[in-house]
Amino acid sequence: MNTFVPFSAAHWVALIVGMLVCIGIILYRKQLRVGNGSRIAAVIIAAVLAGLETALYITYTIQGEWSVWSLPFELCTMTLWLSVVMLLTRSRFLYNIVVYLGTLGALQAMLTPDLVQTFPQFRYFHFFLGHIGIIAASVYMTAVERMRPTLRSLPMAVLALHLLAIPGAIINAIAGTNFMFLARKPEGGSLLDLLGPWPWYLLELEPIVWAMCAVLLGIVTLFDRLGSRH
Repeated sequence: MNTFVPFSAAHWVALIVGMLVCIGIILYRKQLRVGNGSRIAAVIIAAVLAGLETALYITYTIQGEWSVWSLPFELCTMTLWLSVVMLLTRSRFLYNIVVYLGTLGALQAMLTPDLVQTFPQFRYFHFFLGHIGIIAASVYMTAVERMRPTLRSLPMAVLALHLLAIPGAIINAIAGTNFMFLARKPEGGSLLDLLGPWPWYLLELEPIVWAMCAVLLGIVTLFDRLGSRH
């Protein structure tokens, strides 16, 4: 069985597809607002995300792979389902969380995938389409629904990150899992390799999370000032 290789052709294709999807939403944001276009687009993104996770659960069942590792306590799994609810309800509260945690978490995952299977295996499509969908959900809410991250919502997102980490941390301690990479760094390599050993990298991540959220807020603010809010 072929294994995934970072920045191989399969990786670059996924990154380019993700970029094109987001650019497409931004470029056609005015057209998507016409009639029921916005609701149709939101439902499509939500359906893709929910469908991917449902297909994964079906795969677990068929192949008998259900285990403690199948629990939905990874950050991207949780933000995926939060994105689905956000899209269907147009929740500004969820947007304030997902726009930071979903976008930054999914982007980091796409750049340094913790992935074994590659194209054309199911897990390859599940991984990349799921993460593209998480980012697209926030881009959609920002570009089409005109919602915006704010400085006030930044600490709320960071607080939510810590609350979302609690279930995974408990299961890690009980079952030896590694949800949200709280117990150890991913074996396949990631940006965490630039930080110190466990548990120090968890402390080092605190200011990094704040800084990355601030950068994202700054990028959106800059685009608004350049006249792209319409």
